[in-house]
Amino acid sequence: MPELYDFARSLLFKLDAEEAHHLSLQSLRLGEKSGLLKFAFPEEDAISLPVEVMGLKFPNRVGLAAGLDKEGNTIDALGRLGFGFVEIGTITPRPQAGNPKPRLFRLVEHEAIINRMGFNNPGIAAGVANVRLSKSFQGVVGFNIGKNKDTPNENAADDYLTCLREAYPVADYIVVNLSSPNTPGLRDLQGEEASAKLLEQLKKEQERLAKEHGKTVPLLFKIAPDLKPLHVRGLARVFLEGGLDGLIATNTTLDRAPVAGHPRANEAGGLSGRPLTARSTGIIRAFAGEFGGRIPIIGVGGISSAADAVEKIEAGASLVQIYSAFIFQGPRLVRECVRALEGIVS
Repeated sequence: MPELYDFARSLLFKLDAEEAHHLSLQSLRLGEKSGLLKFAFPEEDAISLPVEVMGLKFPNRVGLAAGLDKEGNTIDALGRLGFGFVEIGTITPRPQAGNPKPRLFRLVEHEAIINRMGFNNPGIAAGVANVRLSKSFQGVVGFNIGKNKDTPNENAADDYLTCLREAYPVADYIVVNLSSPNTPGLRDLQGEEASAKLLEQLKKEQERLAKEHGKTVPLLFKIAPDLKPLHVRGLARVFLEGGLDGLIATNTTLDRAPVAGHPRANEAGGLSGRPLTARSTGIIRAFAGEFGGRIPIIGVGGISSAADAVEKIEAGASLVQIYSAFIFQGPRLVRECVRALEGIVS
């Protein structure tokens, strides 16, 4: 299988990055529907190393980060590759096209990606409908939600509340994306006052929805890697006092120092992949130190090897997610990370 993926990648990387993205997902869905994926990844070979986090039972600690399956229509196929959980989105209340193309760029020699997609998605109703169609995946499904680009920050809570209500019946956990650099002004919601107010509103609605649906769906925030120590301490206090259920650290970075000199280095957007590894791990370690085990962390950012996944857990994460390196290395990375985290206690 590694050789087959390397061959497929050599062909896909000749295409525009976004075209290759869509073709890859279409191929995965076709492979799942036809049974080819089940043949290539038989259920008896699946690795089951369950762990409980946020009251949820994860088949293993390795998940797919948001951004790959924006529509939630490839969950079964992605689960077949070994992910213990799949996070879809970012999804907004109304459909939106995202930013003008081209908006996705590979930095192959750095095993990195720059994207300025801009929350292109079919809207929350379509996302919920797609998740309901998922049949075979036995893992955990997360919903990553955001605000529409044309929604002013002072009304952002309305968008998040809309998505929270719609996703609640089908989501295992819900992530509030405060940290994409590709929606103007979004990162302003990471301010202590703004995030505290938003968290208070969402927690109240979560409590109401829990009574209505007879289940509590954990609420997480996703933060940027470009936070200063003082900001980390302030946000940690907000999250602890506000009762946040979990934190995803981190999103993409605006820093270009790690890829300086690359022809694509100055493309607008967020940088992900190997150059983000140390920065993301540092943020995880900082928040973990402030939380003292009271809020679980999902570590994401630059995991390009099993050793990177272990380092994220050792820094204080309970679970990890991969994305960019999955594009470059394929399914073998998922299983290598799962195996490396076997027996680790966090």
